[in-house]
Amino acid sequence: MDTKKLVVIDGNALVHRAFHALPPMMSEDGRPVNAVYGFLLVFLKAINDIQPDHIVSTFDLPGPTFRKEMYKEYKAKRVKAPQELYDQIPIIKEVLEVFEVPVFEKPGFEADDVIGTIARMSARQQISPKVEVFIVTGDLDALRLVDDNVRVYTLRKGLKDTIIYDVDLVKERYNGLSPEQLTDYRALRGDPSDNIPGVNGIGEKTAIELLKEFNTLEDLYSAIKELRTPLMKDRIRNLLAQSEEQAFFSKTLAEINTEVEIDFNLKDCKKVALDRKKIIAKFKELGFYSLIKRLPEGDVWLGEF
Repeated sequence: MDTKKLVVIDGNALVHRAFHALPPMMSEDGRPVNAVYGFLLVFLKAINDIQPDHIVSTFDLPGPTFRKEMYKEYKAKRVKAPQELYDQIPIIKEVLEVFEVPVFEKPGFEADDVIGTIARMSARQQISPKVEVFIVTGDLDALRLVDDNVRVYTLRKGLKDTIIYDVDLVKERYNGLSPEQLTDYRALRGDPSDNIPGVNGIGEKTAIELLKEFNTLEDLYSAIKELRTPLMKDRIRNLLAQSEEQAFFSKTLAEINTEVEIDFNLKDCKKVALDRKKIIAKFKELGFYSLIKRLPEGDVWLGEF
């Protein structure tokens, strides 16, 4: 029996990637649309590369998340993107509506949490045949979700050079660490992008070595307390001992919540035949005439892109 495919679009990650990859563009009515155009380039390429049976999209919502409530310094060092980027998100949602792609978002949670929840729920809903999940994103945070049924379709450079990460490629990128170890990896080395503190003095190389030897953060600290670390340098052991509470707090911040309460049903996300005229009208409204030329005749989902 053939495996079905679900594509989950990481809306905010693609918007940010597209906005910074392309020069400013304006629609005929004066709206900025470079991020919209770049989003569509990746969206349509991913659909044609993966040929999914189901499609959904996710977005962050304005306002504090539960992580920000736990730690007010979470993501505090990030420079706020220009307003022109945020102004394009509603336009992208309009385009997704034309493509009949449902959008999922949840106050208090990040898109990563919603993505993780959808990935897990699609597996738990036990439809037949089995569903393979492809997370389409502009960054690597979702690599923590990769398993035998979940892959990450992402960008290497620009908006056209793509790669699909499976478990083996994640291990190759992180020198042997498995996807489920990446949360502990961030807990040890920290994450400057999200302002997750980690353990002071523990860098990327040491974090990988520790996890390859002890597997998890919990096993690492158990070994230290039980004096089962004879080969560990005293400096490393002391750094870890001094920052135990901070390490586990960092893990809590880094962990993706896969139990967000959302009304997700895989059957409602089935790819359907689309109204080509509607899509062309929306592309014309935005000035995307080059994208119109790339749309195939008949079923819009098929064809070379």
